[in-house]
Amino acid sequence: MSRLTTLGKLAVLLVIGGAIFIGVKILGNMGILGPRTTQESTIIEKVDLPDAPKNASTSVQPLALPSSTPANVSTPEIRWLHWAWNAQMGAILANGGAETTKGSIMASKNVNLKMTRQDDVSLMQAGLVKFAESYKSDPGTTEGAHFVTIMGDGAAAFLAGVNPQLEKLGDEYRAQIVYTLGRSLGEDKFMGPPAWKENPQAARGGVTTAVLRDGDWNIVIKWCSDNGIPVNADETTYDPEAMNFIAADSYIDASEKYINGYTEERDEVKKGQRTGKKVTVGVTGVTTWTPGDVMVAKKKGGLISIVSTKEYRSQMPCVLIGIKKWMEDNPRLVENLIEGMAIGGDQVKSYSPALKKAAQISAEIYNEETAEYWEKYYKGVTETDRKGLPVELGGSRVNNLADNAEIFGINPGSTNIVKIVYTTFGDIVQKLYPDLVPSYPVAEEVINTRFLKSVLSRAGSNIASADEAEFNADDNIRETVSKKSWAIEFASGSSEFTPSARAVMEQLFNDLVIASNLKVEVHGHTDNIGDPAANLSLSERRAFAIKTWLENKSANNFPEGRVSIFSHGASNPVASNDTPAGRAKNRRVEIIMGK
Repeated sequence: MSRLTTLGKLAVLLVIGGAIFIGVKILGNMGILGPRTTQESTIIEKVDLPDAPKNASTSVQPLALPSSTPANVSTPEIRWLHWAWNAQMGAILANGGAETTKGSIMASKNVNLKMTRQDDVSLMQAGLVKFAESYKSDPGTTEGAHFVTIMGDGAAAFLAGVNPQLEKLGDEYRAQIVYTLGRSLGEDKFMGPPAWKENPQAARGGVTTAVLRDGDWNIVIKWCSDNGIPVNADETTYDPEAMNFIAADSYIDASEKYINGYTEERDEVKKGQRTGKKVTVGVTGVTTWTPGDVMVAKKKGGLISIVSTKEYRSQMPCVLIGIKKWMEDNPRLVENLIEGMAIGGDQVKSYSPALKKAAQISAEIYNEETAEYWEKYYKGVTETDRKGLPVELGGSRVNNLADNAEIFGINPGSTNIVKIVYTTFGDIVQKLYPDLVPSYPVAEEVINTRFLKSVLSRAGSNIASADEAEFNADDNIRETVSKKSWAIEFASGSSEFTPSARAVMEQLFNDLVIASNLKVEVHGHTDNIGDPAANLSLSERRAFAIKTWLENKSANNFPEGRVSIFSHGASNPVASNDTPAGRAKNRRVEIIMGK
């Protein structure tokens, strides 16, 4: 059974040509992981990202559902390779089928779109290269693919593999991100024992099976970063103080390794050094996507969702990537394609018959499961696993024009989430696997909002609103997802940031934006030097300064009610106040995220 979001995922495949970060299997496909020399486990200090606003469906009128009869469209065929992923339901509805049908939104826009499911990312890359090579000599080529869709958090690795090949044809042939069709909103998840959720530090020494460097693996890396847990990037050793990984060949293989009680023998390492001890390690956590999570729940159970894209709702936008030269040669076709996808997104968001029709077409295009299956896991459900534990399964959402204006940072008060996601996870892969991913294309070269802005300009204000997270200022965090101290420096005795604090604040901003579905608590602490009342007041002013800075930087991502402040003065030390080093640790800001 293939993945609900078969995000063979973005991943990190630096294939094509000589850059093969892939192997025979998805792990190979994702690839990047061969045995590595022992190194000290790494804490990814900051994992930065975002998301945006709630659909009111204003001005959305129901459209007639498409037929199943092929349309006769006069424009040249546009070929699109994609995974089986519910985030694409708006585009799928808009096309009416694998090829554009009569009565469809795409037919009304004079778009002739051919959709082909492709779960192998290396073949997606090859499709783009084949098209670009052929297009340079023959603008009417029928070879290769004009577009692909992958997860935004894998775009840096994907483009690092494909753009060097494309740029041999000329910089104008590089692949670029132009739109987001939707996003994962829960179905991609990190599953572990309930104890890990109750106390994240209990996950030290845990062993999670995953398709390495893929989007779901990113969820674990992000969560570990949020909780100050080191990551052991060497999947051949075991570090009892870090999160460790067992490489899986696919998301199904990851689930099966847990279900079947997979174990292996490894060398133990501490502080980057081998201890000489051999240990047997077994799978204690799984990161996967639907239906892999369903398999874990129904066949064995015992694991719950520690965190998912429901909380990290900005991490996995479904990005549309095309060849720059062809897009610039055919701007109106690209704009019509984007407009059609956006209209389809509004229909799926607003009307149940549209969602059901999109689910039916999905089952046909993906050649897998039923319409009821795709609709169910598009919405997301909570079911009881084999051991009686409630587990959240599935969950994706489609985007419209307003979502994209927000996600690309075009709206006032918004921030460029696509850029933050792209750069954040590009940096993570580069940091953990520098030999495999020494560099990746800069965001400014590969994010192109020209076509989206043109569509938005024509639409004006007559568009439905974006999805947005809503927060009640009176609600306290009932379930903590992460708790972490940040070294934000202030001028002595003041709530003014020092110059060095600005960079940390930028990192904090991005880190909180990715988790845009979570409330944020800012806790201010001081050492015990000085008057206790003055220290309490100072810790409050500093916490308030952080809150104000975040809200001023992006009101849309930090709406009223999302950020709360707490002042503790010197009442909660984490180290002795008898030494300068201890007092420095006590002068801190703790950020808690939860729901």
